[in-house]
Amino acid sequence: MPSNATPQPERLGTGPEPRPVNRLYQLARTGRRPLTLPLLVYPGARLAGVSVRDMVTRPEAQVAAITALHERYQTPVVLSAMDLSVEAEAWGCTVGWSDTEVPTVLSPCVRTRAEIEALEAPGPGAGRTGVYIEVVRQLGRLPDRPVVLGCAIGPFSLAARLFGVGELLALTLEDPESAHRLVNKATGFLTAYAAAFREAGADGVVMAEPTAGLLSPSALEAFSSAYVARVARVVETPDFVIVLHNCAARLVHLPAVLASGVRMLHFGAPMDMALALAQVPDTVFVGGNLDPATVFLRSRPAEVAAATRELQRVVAGRRNFILSSGCDVPPQTPLANVDAFFAAARG
Repeated sequence: MPSNATPQPERLGTGPEPRPVNRLYQLARTGRRPLTLPLLVYPGARLAGVSVRDMVTRPEAQVAAITALHERYQTPVVLSAMDLSVEAEAWGCTVGWSDTEVPTVLSPCVRTRAEIEALEAPGPGAGRTGVYIEVVRQLGRLPDRPVVLGCAIGPFSLAARLFGVGELLALTLEDPESAHRLVNKATGFLTAYAAAFREAGADGVVMAEPTAGLLSPSALEAFSSAYVARVARVVETPDFVIVLHNCAARLVHLPAVLASGVRMLHFGAPMDMALALAQVPDTVFVGGNLDPATVFLRSRPAEVAAATRELQRVVAGRRNFILSSGCDVPPQTPLANVDAFFAAARG
């Protein structure tokens, strides 16, 4: 190497083996510019004249909101709402409700190691999970046939809602066998749930593992990536892909996240996108990471546009980048800000 050459970061692994191309993967790799795919559903409530509570309880209300956004922005991909309470509620957790906010888990439903042993998983379609399966089914009937993604929680994040976040983090250190047992049960349910999305016609599922970002890299690999890999081995097909989302992960977590074997990753604001893209194999797509609160919710339209252009500048030339929000865009986000994001994304 010439003495004045810039050292190139070592890429982490060789990447997954080549596979038949999923519709989402094909869309991401063949466009003239990076695919624009924000996690954008809830702001559509105002366009459709429905409440957030309507959206998370009635498939037709959620589909109306998603369709309104799809028509306004001509998006090639549509996705169901990110609701990280729905799976835990199906297991028996108490959920807090609002007409204007996304539901949240109020308290765990498992408190002891004995209760972990006795815990039985519901089936896909239990509780409100049936709402989301039906949303995906209806989105598949849109006349222009966009790529359709379901959204589901990840194994460690579901286990944390069942047992309590702080409690599960402590359990991974004090009694890792019990922690693995609980995450294993969550994984069995999520495998069946992801398969139900696939059977309903989805092209893939966004699997949200935000709580795993609170773990050390080695613990993330053991308690999250190993289980995501198990889901992927069962449900990924030429027609169905997992997009692994972790809005709390940082660059130090990247090798552990890659250990999942998933070839489409999505990160939040803490991730250094330029360095992440420099280190992943070219066969792995990385999406993100405009902060949903700071940029989308609280900025002015000109500031949203500027932040979008700056992120595009930082990752310029990376063909495996997907332009997105760092997590789901809040319901109260001004539509003028979303307009500004799409206008800047399209140049």
